[in-house]
Parts: sequence; C-alpha cells; structure tokens
Amino acid sequence: MVSNVLRTGLCLMALSALVACGQSRDRMANQVKTGPDEFSVVPAKPLQEPASYSSLPVPTPGGANLTDATPNADAIVALGGRVPTGAVDGGIVNYASRYGVDPTIRAELAEADAKKRKGRGSYERAYKRFALDAYEEWLRLRALGVKVPSAPPEK
Repeated sequence: MVSNVLRTGLCLMALSALVACGQSRDRMANQVKTGPDEFSVVPAKPLQEPASYSSLPVPTPGGANLTDATPNADAIVALGGRVPTGAVDGGIVNYASRYGVDPTIRAELAEADAKKRKGRGSYERAYKRFALDAYEEWLRLRALGVKVPSAPPEK
C-alpha cells in the first residue's frame, strides 16, 4: 500500500516538474510581440464605378484616388464632424486674388529664394533673421496682457 502511494506521489512530482519545465516565456501575456501590428493595417476603400466613363476626371500627378485610405478624415466623419474641403477656403482665395493672379508667381518666388540662399548653404542660415523666438514672443505678449496658456521652454 505504501509503495502505491509513494509511486503515485513520485509520478505526480515528475509530472509537475515536466509541466513546469515545458512552459516557456513565449506564452506570457505581457510579452512584447515581435509579429505584425494589427493596428497598422488600414483597409482600402471599395472601388466605385463612375456614372459615366465619358466624363472621367483628368488624373493629377501626386493627387489622391477615391480609394486611398484617409483615416483622419474617416475618424472626423465617424465622430460627426465635417472634413474641410478646398471649397471652405474659396472666400480667402477669392479675396486674395481680387486684383488678379500672376500665373508666374511660383517661378518668380523660386528664383528670388534661390538668389537669397545662394552662398548661404541652408534655408535656416538664409532666413535666420526672420525666425521667431518663441520665448521672447511669449514675454512680449505677456507684457501686453495677452493670456498665453503655456510658456515655451527657455532658451
């Protein structure tokens, strides 16, 4: 009788030791995952057939497709907001162009910028005197009585 109890006890101890050794750290719940991140996958929107194939929009290089993922805009809409479009800025554009629009303005500005930066190397060095010192501006606004919610870090 003692031998059966002893044999059973030894078997249970051996089984416990075997189970304890068989558990690895890979099964721990708080272990950092090395696999793919399931939240980084954004599903594509479904394809849409146009109402008429004869009136398709002209493709724009670097432009967006209707099926491109727009997670920020989708989140705004899901929370009940409206996604701003180019039409929102129409009033500003109309006001700014009330005296006409120079079609060569981008080329002129690029040429002036190239002249300004010539010999100076970087954008930061060329325009350093136009940079805004956040801390000094905060002090100036505070002296005027303007409430600024937080101070920038000191220099």
